Amino acid sequence: MAEAVLQVENLSASYRKNTVLFDVNFVVQAGSLVGIVGPNGAGKSTLLKTILNLHPSLTGSVKFFGLPFNKVQKRIGYVPQRGSVDWDFPTNALDVVTMGLYGQIGWLKRPSRLHKQKAFEALEKLGMADYADRQISQLSGGQQQRVFLARALVQNADLYFMDEPLAGVDAATERAIMTLLKELKALGKTVMVVHHDLQTVEDYFDHVLLLNRTVIQYGKTKQIFTRENISRTYGGDLRWLREESLHVHNPIK
Repeated sequence: MAEAVLQVENLSASYRKNTVLFDVNFVVQAGSLVGIVGPNGAGKSTLLKTILNLHPSLTGSVKFFGLPFNKVQKRIGYVPQRGSVDWDFPTNALDVVTMGLYGQIGWLKRPSRLHKQKAFEALEKLGMADYADRQISQLSGGQQQRVFLARALVQNADLYFMDEPLAGVDAATERAIMTLLKELKALGKTVMVVHHDLQTVEDYFDHVLLLNRTVIQYGKTKQIFTRENISRTYGGDLRWLREESLHVHNPIK
């Protein structure tokens, strides 16, 4: 059986006294590509932030590779929502990616030629080598997202968390990102992705976590991603989704 890379038990969190997550429990095995799916306000982004100690928890525990976060932080990569980043900060694409190596370089040391080369190769992998010297404010949304993915890639983490990396990007960028994520999975990496497009879940993810403040279901996509479970997650039937565009099992009759 694959190693448990993430174990979440009885996790709860709130914003301004409003409970956003309650009694969240799941275990993720190594080499999984997991889609986190649920309606707006379901706590998807908060789940990632709470797991990563970026937001306080009320109850519960989180273990990574059987250890607390501060013991394995260098093995974990995080890509926040693009909208949460100050893209007007005066720096170029190569420097942004190089920042992903500061855990190896040290914050007060200058990156070496080898570090810069690693960063450039990560940009190259995402089709952004020609934009290495471009100011990030001059990049399109899809290009900015590729740079952010390159920064995570250069960390060479074992477990990645990505908050809506496909939101608002063009079709070519979406394909490039999904190709990268599937390559990471093939290398034995584990990737958890907040995702909003139900129509692509089955094509993109081998596991799915259906979330609406708590875990509705979690498991292999082929077994869990049913019309009944989606309806439970979103709080009603999904007549607004055409049957032919949502290829899920056990459709509601």
